[in-house]
Amino acid sequence: MDEIKNLESLGFAMPSPAYLFGAILFSILGYAAYRYGKKASNDTIKWSGVALMFFPYAVSDTWLLYAVGAGLCVATYVFRR
Repeated sequence: MDEIKNLESLGFAMPSPAYLFGAILFSILGYAAYRYGKKASNDTIKWSGVALMFFPYAVSDTWLLYAVGAGLCVATYVFRR
């Protein structure tokens, strides 16, 4: 427990369980979209899948994670053809 408190004093904090769940969920969906886009030769789907996999590294707020992830999922669905 002391190591965690030392990390918190340095400015590092553990993300919430909701954030971790969302990051894993959107990464899995992004991987599936990437594979589908690669198989269908659809660059838009492929790159939106890459964005879904890696955007959680750039977002620190849980509500923003879900908002951006939902937006990218909708974009992937709209441009699937």
